[in-house]
Amino acid sequence: MEFIRLRSPEDVRFAAAMALYRESFPAYEQRTALSQREALRCDDYHFTLLYDGNRFVGLLLYWEAMDFRYVEHFCIDPSLRNQSYGRQALDRLTKDGKTVILEIDPPVNAIAVRRKGFYERCGFRENPYAHVHPPYHPGNSGHELLVLSHPASLSGEAYERFNSYLQNTVMSV
Repeated sequence: MEFIRLRSPEDVRFAAAMALYRESFPAYEQRTALSQREALRCDDYHFTLLYDGNRFVGLLLYWEAMDFRYVEHFCIDPSLRNQSYGRQALDRLTKDGKTVILEIDPPVNAIAVRRKGFYERCGFRENPYAHVHPPYHPGNSGHELLVLSHPASLSGEAYERFNSYLQNTVMSV
């Protein structure tokens, strides 16, 4: 699996990547087009295309903080799911042992239960902190999510550093 970091919305691959992004996440969980373009200018932000040879298989959009990586969005092309691309991408992202943090919907339906199981099989641990992701769009409210981390659960202090980074860096773009 190859990771290709995009740094410009003018890259010819950006449009296909954004089409998968829009297809994969509900509108309230998506950055606006302007916000996505602004995020690309941030050194911490990695808009990463996932490739298997010449085949575009997915997106891994994450932030590289000092002591952790925060996965803001992660998706595999729906026609290519269940072919181990997701696991391969996460294995590569976590290979160096740096803490990786991501959020998922609470396991209240079959899809959310399967998603949580997938991340747990990839070595992620659920954290006990009540967490509300801030809204991406004015007029929306935040939404409750579970925080998962790899390779271990977060201490209260580590969770607070993550949440502060989310509020003050990720969501400030």
